[in-house]
Amino acid sequence: MTEIKTINQIRDEGFAALIKALGPGDAIRYINSFEQGSGNYTEEKYQKPDEEFDVVVSRIKNRNEPK
Repeated sequence: MTEIKTINQIRDEGFAALIKALGPGDAIRYINSFEQGSGNYTEEKYQKPDEEFDVVVSRIKNRNEPK
């Protein structure tokens, strides 16, 4: 019967595989590309009303204008 690995064992083996495949620097960059985030999206998504399309387009245009 196969031994059930702990989450720490799985993480160690996974990171070792990333280092082997990508090298140490790119393995760290890959791990850092994930963000756990915070809060409760399911509740928070209903707290901010949807913006009108024109308002969003205007905000994007204003953000991209040189200052």
